[in-house]
Amino acid sequence: MLNGIESLEYVLQDHPEDPAIACVVALAHIDVAWAWRGTGWDIDVPPQNREAFGAHFERATEIMAPFRAEASHSPLVAATCCALLAGPGQSAQTAADRYEALIDLNTSNPAPMRAMGNHLLPRWHGSYDALELEARRTAARTGNIWGAGAYTWVMFDAISGDDEACARLDLPFFIEGLHDILARRRDPHIVNLLAAYCANTMGQAYSGNNDADQNRAQIAACADWIVREHLTELHPMIWAHAAQGFDNSLRIRSAARFAAAGQADAMRILTILFKREIAAGNRIVFTEDGPVATAG
Repeated sequence: MLNGIESLEYVLQDHPEDPAIACVVALAHIDVAWAWRGTGWDIDVPPQNREAFGAHFERATEIMAPFRAEASHSPLVAATCCALLAGPGQSAQTAADRYEALIDLNTSNPAPMRAMGNHLLPRWHGSYDALELEARRTAARTGNIWGAGAYTWVMFDAISGDDEACARLDLPFFIEGLHDILARRRDPHIVNLLAAYCANTMGQAYSGNNDADQNRAQIAACADWIVREHLTELHPMIWAHAAQGFDNSLRIRSAARFAAAGQADAMRILTILFKREIAAGNRIVFTEDGPVATAG
């Protein structure tokens, strides 16, 4: 791993003014940093691992310093600067400003919105008030693209792993966002993502926090109309990732077994959703217009 980083550093030395190469090397340092740290709570990270994490982020920050001004017009530079937010010494306002710049460069991409929501949690550099504020501000700025959907995207990952964020959620606005997303983006990837998220990520995440669990239950119930009105095909990998909370650092030993687990999860959930039709002897067939119950 270190040999690979050293080789990239040599390339950077040969091209010190190339922002694309700088981003590649900085992102490599960030990946190594996360490999050292893992995704657990900070208190659980051994001191040696935390030190290595900080050192690689420090180097990545140093690499990107000469190119910060280009973030206003380069999605690659803006995304790399946002990735640096997981390092030490950041603030909620810094996170909000950097993600706003990135989101505004490509408002059709929900990934930066999801990442911003996660980085605005108190466990990183934000607060629940900052999370709510930026979710609403993002929805206002991107209403012509997503309707209320940006609020949903910003909250998407934040509420799946944080009880307090989930308990504070503006649930009607979040569900309105689900409808608006699917009114604008009905491609199978998005439909599977939202269905799996509602049914699996949120539907299987009850924690004992009454307010959070009530919101989770109502979000999980949205899987029914999402599937019945929009699902045309099944993407097992998405369902498998949903079962793991969309953990990007997850180590998958066998892609085939992972996909099979997602398929099994999806079939189990779909069987529950269509239990009346199945009990009546019908088969559920997914067509271009959505699922249809046909005589078995």
